[in-house]
Amino acid sequence: MKHTLKLAAALAFCLQLPAAHAHNFWLLPSSTVLSKASYITVDAAVANDVFHFNHVPLRVDNLVVSAPDGSTVPTENLQQGKLRTVFDLNLTQTGTYRLAVVNDGIMAMWKEGDQPKRFRGNAENFAKEVPANATELRVTESVSRLETFVTVGKPSAIQPTGKGLELVPVTHPNDLFAGESATFRFQVDGKPAAGIEVVLVRGGSRYRNQLEEIKLTTDAEGKFSVKWPQAGMYWLDADVTDDKTTVKQAKERRLSYVATFEVLPE
Repeated sequence: MKHTLKLAAALAFCLQLPAAHAHNFWLLPSSTVLSKASYITVDAAVANDVFHFNHVPLRVDNLVVSAPDGSTVPTENLQQGKLRTVFDLNLTQTGTYRLAVVNDGIMAMWKEGDQPKRFRGNAENFAKEVPANATELRVTESVSRLETFVTVGKPSAIQPTGKGLELVPVTHPNDLFAGESATFRFQVDGKPAAGIEVVLVRGGSRYRNQLEEIKLTTDAEGKFSVKWPQAGMYWLDADVTDDKTTVKQAKERRLSYVATFEVLPE
């Protein structure tokens, strides 16, 4: 069973470059709630089915693991296989850890004579490699955030960065239970993001006949609520497009957000 999404962010995470996206991608921790300091293992992949490894590994060059005190936690035993990337984390502090891969870049298309040209990279290289007088130039910016959260002992607050499309928890993401409702808020550059479609898919779709997507829309305050139908790992996706570009040649900015949540039995 395939769940097809827009093409920009999957290649952004696979290649660390902006493009359009056709596959699901995720960070999948072995546990999201720990009673005491411990190790966890995280899988990272790009695939056709949620949490099933059947396409390519996810590159985690831009991965940042933030501890409750704001320090950065190094990965251990990082390995990239044919179908997934795997690494370990030693979580020693009490509180909530944020695992995030954030990519931003520029995609450009133009013509030189009759030959189509393409560019994918950052703003600095765009200025160097794309002719200022390029013919039929089309430029798009892309900002993507992929993340998950893990708590040791008592949950702690998650501070928004105020950059790009971002989930701001109302209900803590490590306090989710089947049969209960949770509320979250989306914001773009620190401001409420109204009217955004949010898609949730429970893992294990490979083993059921229906994808069972949950589709929701943020309200005027950027909020949405979901009542979890059953326990399991859930994949969340949201996307938005605006014109708040940082490169003058770009007419469009594509923002993408993907997260993994664990919902525990009631």
